Formats: sequence, structure tokens, C-alpha cells
Amino acid sequence: MERRLPSLNALRAFEAAGRHGRMTLAADELNVTHSAVSRQIQHLQQVLGVPLFEGPKNRLRLTEAGSTLLAGLVGAFDQIDASVRLVADTEDGSLDVSCPGTFTMRWLIPRLYRFQAEYPRIDVRLTASTKPVDFSRDGFDVAIRVGGAPWPAGGEAIPLFPEQTGPVLAPSLADGAASRLDGLPQLHTKTRIRAWEDWLARSGHPIEAATRVDYEHFYFMLEAARVGLGICVAPWPYVVDDIRSGRLIAPFGFLESGHEYVALRRSRRNRKSTLFCEWLRSEAESFMKFDPAVPSSCR
Repeated sequence: MERRLPSLNALRAFEAAGRHGRMTLAADELNVTHSAVSRQIQHLQQVLGVPLFEGPKNRLRLTEAGSTLLAGLVGAFDQIDASVRLVADTEDGSLDVSCPGTFTMRWLIPRLYRFQAEYPRIDVRLTASTKPVDFSRDGFDVAIRVGGAPWPAGGEAIPLFPEQTGPVLAPSLADGAASRLDGLPQLHTKTRIRAWEDWLARSGHPIEAATRVDYEHFYFMLEAARVGLGICVAPWPYVVDDIRSGRLIAPFGFLESGHEYVALRRSRRNRKSTLFCEWLRSEAESFMKFDPAVPSSCR
């Protein structure tokens, strides 16, 4: 069906004036003069054959027809704006990133200020998730995950660093001596139910636990370890800052778990996701220069 629409400039002028309630504010938004907005609205009223505003010039209000038209135009222009942003390959706008919650808190957010300082017009929107990524359904531009191939279809996997895990505890519990780790409460989390089992099998270091304590979330378990409630097995990225500051020690260092951290990016690239993934790769390279295999009590 052929569309018979009034001038798009006239519709934009009316929508801005109706939304702001003042033609001067609409003129500022559209970067035109007040008289230009007024002329466009007058033209639109003539084309439609109905008044859209009423009342004195300094206190204009929408007529019933104006209110009806504005409601439709606001949604329409919002949809146009969203569609343009989806296909525009620019360095501004939003970038939706999905990643595990504790990784976000412990590794990504403490470093994200560097990306925002370099690209202030990119709005990075973070969503916590560990679920498998489905780029045909999910709206994420980039997803950070830990695991192994095969990775989801419809995306490109950008390796960041191998996952390395090891036991960590507060210095007050053992004074950095590995021989005093037996008999301590072992902390577990439901999100990594096999963490201890996997590490013990890889390391060959038997550690006898006094009690087992389970936590609902990984972050809770790490906080418990920091305050001296027991010893837990944690990935290196989650505890690196605590070890550097001395809040935690890692008597046996860290061993590779067989998994890796990757950034998954949609096959259809855009400028924002490319810049973000390049920055992630650079941060990962810098991060790996600090050797996690060396026990923290030996540094």
C-alpha cells in the first residue's frame, strides 16, 4: 500500500514541540530556529486540516488531534532511532555485554574505566549470565564465557586467557604455611560444585577438611574466604586483586583447569563490538603477565 505521509521535517518538528511542550526547546533539539519549527507545524496543520495546538503562544497545549498524533509519532521515532542504531557502524551508542556475575565484579568492572575513558561515547551495558549464548535469540553484542569448544553458532570466539584455579584463604588462617591447611573448613559453591574435586585430582595435594560449607553464590564464598571462614578453590581472575593486596594467599599457586575465558562476538561485526573485543584482548595480555602459577606466599 502506498504511504501518503506529510513532510518528515514537519512531523519531526511537531513531535519535538509536543514532547517538550515548548517550540523553543524543540528548536534547540533540532538545531533550527523557533520560526522554522512554527512554520513546519503550521504546514502540518494545513495538510491535516486540523489544529494540533491551541491556547496562547506562551502557553500552547495539544488539541485532542495533537495528542493522538503525538502518541503515535513518539513511538514511531523511537523505533526508527532504535533500528538505525542497530545497523549503524559508529563509535557511539549502547553495547550489550553478557558475562558471569562474579567475573564482572572481580575482573571486568575494575578495568572497565580504561575502556570508557578511551571511548566515552560507547555505553557498555552489562548483564550477568552464565547461560549458553544463542545469538539468534539473545540481544547481546558480546558475551564472555568460560568453558571449551565447540562455542555457539553465529558467533566468533576470541580467546582471552586459560582458566587457572587454586585454593585461597585469609593469611590469618595459616600464616602462609601450606602444612597448616588440613583441618580447615572447605568452602564450596553450588555454581562450581566440582571445583575442589577437579583441583585435587589435578594437583595431587591432599587436603583434609574439617567441615564442608556450601554457599549459594560464588561471590558469597569468596567473601567468606576473605574474612577467614575457611579455604576455597577459586579462579585466578576472581582473586588476583585480593592476592596482590594481601587479603588472600594461594599457598599452592594456580593450575590450569582445562577451560578458557573467551569473548564471543556476533558474526556480523560492528565497530563498537570490535573495539571492545580488541580492548578485552589487550587487557587479557596484560593480565597474564602476572604469573599465577607462583604460590602467593613465595612472592
